[in-house]
Amino acid sequence: MRKNKIYLEWILRAQDDERSAEILLREEGSPNTICFLCQQIAEKYLKGYLVFRGKKFPKIHQLDRLRKLCEKLDSAFNEIKEETEYLTGFYITTRYPGDYPQFTFKEAKEAFKRASKIKEFVMEKTK
Repeated sequence: MRKNKIYLEWILRAQDDERSAEILLREEGSPNTICFLCQQIAEKYLKGYLVFRGKKFPKIHQLDRLRKLCEKLDSAFNEIKEETEYLTGFYITTRYPGDYPQFTFKEAKEAFKRASKIKEFVMEKTK
């Protein structure tokens, strides 16, 4: 039962990020923030899947590594490889000032589309 509670917590937090990203997209908010939220959406769904399957994972933010952990449980996770590769870079590059890029609204929309694909993929696997 505890496993299901923690899984649901991951999903609820991902949904919070998704709602925030949707508002920022609608209001043409900060593309960097949207991209970061999309990375977070994907990260939380992947971690939720791992919890759902009863697996522990390191405290990491690299979506590729999380996807590979999921792929060990279900080879179909290879289908979202492009999405995790696209979104992985938004964690660090949007969080630290200095030499990070300024993302465009077009990239933010693409990030949301890819995060949504990961969400749908994981939700199908956890029915």
